[in-house]
Amino acid sequence: MRLVLDTSVVVAAMRSPTGASAALLMRARQDKVTLLANVALALEYDATCRRAEHVVAAGLTANEAEIFVDAVLAMVRPVESHFVWRPRLRDPADEMVLEAAVNGRAAAIVTFNQRDFGLAPLEFGIEVLTPATALRRIQ
Repeated sequence: MRLVLDTSVVVAAMRSPTGASAALLMRARQDKVTLLANVALALEYDATCRRAEHVVAAGLTANEAEIFVDAVLAMVRPVESHFVWRPRLRDPADEMVLEAAVNGRAAAIVTFNQRDFGLAPLEFGIEVLTPATALRRIQ
């Protein structure tokens, strides 16, 4: 299954290593899912996970947070955005997630903010799932 993770899911995995978000990363590490991201989304993962508030909440050092982000990005299959589908969503910050999913032919976008994506992903045959639902689908 090809998935695009919203930044909130990556941060949740860093902050809560026993939750569904972290379990999704473990499935990617085991090659049971393929994570997709474009450059914009990868940069967003990096910038957000390095924020002091998330580093402190995760109980990590800045160096450990950097290692975490590097490990996530090492598992991601890069997606080139050949087509820009903007604007489609009510939150412009989520547009890069949709673009990565469409251009990478993802089966689903995994997010805690399903409402923000509305029906736009369905136009491309892409589901919008919570981390727990995505994890159940994989297992």
